[in-house]
Amino acid sequence: MRKALHISDLGRLPYGPACDLQVAAHARVLASRESPDSGNAEVLSGGAGAVGELLLVEHEPVVTISNRATAEGNLLASPELLARSGVEVARTDRGGDITYHGPGQLVAYPILDLNALNLGLHDYMRLLEDSVIAVCARYGVETVRDPKATGVWTVRDGLPDAKIAAMGVRVRKWISMHGLALNVSTNLDHFGLIVPCGLVGRRVTSLERELGAKCPPMDDVKRVLADVLTDAIEQQHARAKAARASAPI
Repeated sequence: MRKALHISDLGRLPYGPACDLQVAAHARVLASRESPDSGNAEVLSGGAGAVGELLLVEHEPVVTISNRATAEGNLLASPELLARSGVEVARTDRGGDITYHGPGQLVAYPILDLNALNLGLHDYMRLLEDSVIAVCARYGVETVRDPKATGVWTVRDGLPDAKIAAMGVRVRKWISMHGLALNVSTNLDHFGLIVPCGLVGRRVTSLERELGAKCPPMDDVKRVLADVLTDAIEQQHARAKAARASAPI
């Protein structure tokens, strides 16, 4: 196991229990920051290290609705249709709007001490987007940011086209929660139950839709995403340490 993150593969879980595990991880990272043995966030461990933890999960089918005032209006399906589709609805305290999670979608929850990483929220979101862009590139899928919409998008005619990964985070005591959701082999029909992320007229896609039979298995994508995120966080941690070392006393 590499040092920067303790990585937990939670398998397949309903949304609520996974949120409880995020809260527990947040408490461990906060306790590590406040520990007199933390060395001012310079000491990393293979467990609940000073920098943080990474939880990987596939959720049971669920529509999550943020506290944004307009988010609930982007739920298109009736309770009856949701029940027939086997999709529950859950409130969430992350940023963003409304989205769908389900089997075949890789959800990553980095629980990170952004103080130790010297990261502001904007730069942290760009780190997540860059990591997903790098993962998609490993499989030959060109993706980009859209300056008008958070997330990662495939490219058509040089422009952002269909969303392949959604982002939504919350920061408590400058420790991150929630994160990103990358569509690997997700049931894309379920996105028709909502206006995804509140973006009218924007398509949603997956690695499976882009690659067909060449779509990688979930376990492979988990490994690649974990490696890419760990590399990015290790590099950022090194930059943060260098900046602290050179700062005037």
